[in-house]
Amino acid sequence: MGLAERLYELVLAMPLDKAAEVLDFAEYVKERGTLITRASRDIDFSIFDQVEVTYIGKLNREELYDRACLR
Repeated sequence: MGLAERLYELVLAMPLDKAAEVLDFAEYVKERGTLITRASRDIDFSIFDQVEVTYIGKLNREELYDRACLR
């Protein structure tokens, strides 16, 4: 007996109000599955190749604010 047949048999044996709860829950599970999308593990790192950054271990916070784009 498959899963759908087993569920059908169980619901047939339930009172109408309990069967309605099962239906509501099944619809909730189906809807929740469409709202949740799995995160993709395929990350495109090619954008990092466009940026050249060198960090030598020293950070001068004042120099960070002395950039043309912040004036």
